[in-house]
Amino acid sequence: MAPSGLVHGSLGPNCLHVCIDMQALFMPGAPWGNPWMERVLPAVEHLSARHARRTVFTRFVPAADPETPPGTWKRYYRKWESLTLRHIKPELVDLVPVLARLVPPAMVLDKRVYSPWTEGRLDALLASGEIDTLVVSGGETDVCVLATVLGAIDRGYRVVIAADAVCGSADRTHDAVMTLYASRFSEQVEIAGTEEILMGWN
Repeated sequence: MAPSGLVHGSLGPNCLHVCIDMQALFMPGAPWGNPWMERVLPAVEHLSARHARRTVFTRFVPAADPETPPGTWKRYYRKWESLTLRHIKPELVDLVPVLARLVPPAMVLDKRVYSPWTEGRLDALLASGEIDTLVVSGGETDVCVLATVLGAIDRGYRVVIAADAVCGSADRTHDAVMTLYASRFSEQVEIAGTEEILMGWN
């Protein structure tokens, strides 16, 4: 599926880049390794470095142990107990080094679920400005990126997905969700390459 591009025009000063979960925990070879993360990292870095002051990096922070989180998250962490904070090295939660060097001026927002909206921190951050557009990058396309995009749509933000700067660990569902974004949310979501986004972001 070809990117639709910035069909609603250039990106103005009220734009924020939200980069999802580009952490050591998800690098190839790590416990939750995403095989395509290294491939998209240069585009994520390029986008983040150009607009570091307008970038928020989210970090997925696992539960301390399987019994701490609510509801079905208990079952989730019973399956993945080896990846709770009790067992993993703390540095696995960190952003990958090429992105960590951008903080500050870039900001970091921690979350304990897929969505960055659930705990209210992103809403609070955006309430302090006049943001009307979110550029989204990171992973995974069909999990945490999806939760981010749907929350942004519900709040009325213009959403631009950086097509070459998002990744999933399964090609089939990555492709399916990219098609979903383009076909079902065409009035609210645009899909563009990083270079087009940078050229159109004034």
